[in-house]
Amino acid sequence: MEPMIMIRYGEISIKGRNKKKFTKRLQENIKELFTDMPNMEVSRSHDYMFIAPNGEPIDEIADRLKKVAGIQSFSYAYVCPRDFEQLEILSREVLKQELARREIKTFKVMTSRSDRSYEMDTPQINRELGASILDAFPQLQVDVNEPDLIVRVKVRTDDFFLSTNWIDGLGGLPVGSSANGLLMLSGGIDSPVAGFLAMKRGIRITAVHFASPPYTSPQALQKAKDLTEKLTQYAGWINFVEVPFTEVQEAIKAQVPDAYLMTITRRFMMRISDRLRDQFNAYAIINGESIGQVASQTLESMYAINAVTTTPVLRPLVTMDKIDIIDIAQKIDTYELSIQPFEDCCTVFAPPSPKTTPHLDKVEKFEARMDVEGLVNRAVAGIKFERIQPNSQVNSSQDFSDLL
Repeated sequence: MEPMIMIRYGEISIKGRNKKKFTKRLQENIKELFTDMPNMEVSRSHDYMFIAPNGEPIDEIADRLKKVAGIQSFSYAYVCPRDFEQLEILSREVLKQELARREIKTFKVMTSRSDRSYEMDTPQINRELGASILDAFPQLQVDVNEPDLIVRVKVRTDDFFLSTNWIDGLGGLPVGSSANGLLMLSGGIDSPVAGFLAMKRGIRITAVHFASPPYTSPQALQKAKDLTEKLTQYAGWINFVEVPFTEVQEAIKAQVPDAYLMTITRRFMMRISDRLRDQFNAYAIINGESIGQVASQTLESMYAINAVTTTPVLRPLVTMDKIDIIDIAQKIDTYELSIQPFEDCCTVFAPPSPKTTPHLDKVEKFEARMDVEGLVNRAVAGIKFERIQPNSQVNSSQDFSDLL
């Protein structure tokens, strides 16, 4: 007896007239993430989405669904005709399967009725189905507070739905249900987490990485691509843009006082990102800044850096402690990559004492010495683009493993 998977929407459920747009996007995302399982079928209704494995490995499907934004919870589910004896038979078969999977000592039955014309009310179904299960499995006990297993019954117009314990999903909104955003991806801990949180709110990200060879290594660039590949498990695919940043950083180093190097570097990054935003149809710039974490992330620095753009700059981590950011990085499996010792362009050109309270008038005076427009234009003209998909970076990553 093969179960199906019943998906619950969570926040999508309150979208009103726009709900169909979100459920359709979720359905498309699931199909895209499971192209290697051609027999699997995904269908949707107003309140639920259903996956029929059709022979594909259901436990692997469940593991992947935990990483799909827009799913509040899901469970293995079974359907039978609306006949109580059939429900009893089904419940016993399901309990037998669950007992084979894991140790279960206690259970309870929870019933909901979308069709209240059925002759048995909710307490009666709970009571009689629970008694039937106890008759078949006398070693079990009923625990209505903290059971090992919850047997959920939904009474519908034509049938019964029976499901077991709910499995938590990622929550949020389906990737692509919001507008596109441009993620400034370094190689550190913070920016991949910012990208993950943005995707969880439905944003389709394009990852932009600033490379400054020969000051930054091929390994640092590959690390950024590997981090992007880690994020694709939540998105299916992500566009990756490499920006040539050597000329810009050399010009800044030659013409700007050390204390203002970081501020002006970040302003150039913001300008270039803003130009690329148009190219990649994005409506916001996303970064991993958290207030006070480093010199360029004080409010004064953010103000001076933001002055070069009117585009919304989203900072999902802005009020988070570092330990909380690390916790998320570990959960999404980017932390170990992020701490690999390959320096990004911000690190190799970091001044010993960066300005934490930069003055905008001084910043603009220093930039007036530079060919700002020409530097930005040449950087944008020299970008390299590729689309990264799950497992696309595996071989490249292994090439550098012996250097760690």
